[in-house]
Amino acid sequence: MNDVEQLPGGGFRIAGTRVSLDSVAYAWRSGESPEGFVESFPSLSLVQVLRAIEYYQTHKKAVDEHLEAGEAESTRLREESRQTNPALHEKLETAKRETLSRRR
Repeated sequence: MNDVEQLPGGGFRIAGTRVSLDSVAYAWRSGESPEGFVESFPSLSLVQVLRAIEYYQTHKKAVDEHLEAGEAESTRLREESRQTNPALHEKLETAKRETLSRRR
């Protein structure tokens, strides 16, 4: 059985779960420990996380290309949304500033 499945749209997930390999890869790249990831995703075992990290390390180029493509698409969609809904984004920015100022 494969530990990681590639989805029809090009994404990856840990086999038998709904947890994306992206989640594991981002956590690993930001310094999260495998045990910490299991705490955040209790539906996964430590073995599953370790195997996902191994898969990521073995297929790093392909997974990183997938992650970069997703980031580029998110940036494109965010900019497109800002252009088509400027009033909404201004309200969101105002709410964000107000929330942050209350925390201080």
